[in-house]
Amino acid sequence: MQVHSLDIEDFGDDNYTLIGIHTSLEDFKLAYLLNNNLDTLFSKAEYSLDFERSDSKASFSVYNYTNEEFDHEWFLISNSYTEEKTNELDTILLSTETKTYLIPEKKKVDYFIKIVGEPSQEIIYQTVNKINQINQIVTSYTVELDLLKSKQFLIF
Repeated sequence: MQVHSLDIEDFGDDNYTLIGIHTSLEDFKLAYLLNNNLDTLFSKAEYSLDFERSDSKASFSVYNYTNEEFDHEWFLISNSYTEEKTNELDTILLSTETKTYLIPEKKKVDYFIKIVGEPSQEIIYQTVNKINQINQIVTSYTVELDLLKSKQFLIF
């Protein structure tokens, strides 16, 4: 009798490309500029990526776009979430900010574009070049998935 075992990695979907974006723009403004420069139609998703721990919670914004011509699904995902906690002691109001990252090993990346499907290297190259031409963006580049420890957070 033949036995076949499955590894958890068998269920992972690595059939996507990841682009990291460095910018100080807010998510809606970045989506607008990407739509104007990439001929995409990013729109705010009806959901966000929510994570809860006993001491904190984080919610990362998601925008999506479907390219029906090439059968690709694009996601614009925020990499950071800032939670502000306030403590009231007598008359002094103290507030602390806690920043949580979706992909902690890429703390300097502000947003990711996840392209699900198999886009050609030419499409990826052109996309990164067009993003880098936007004045408000510092830089963008493809991210090596094999080097990410937290890539399971990008599976949704």
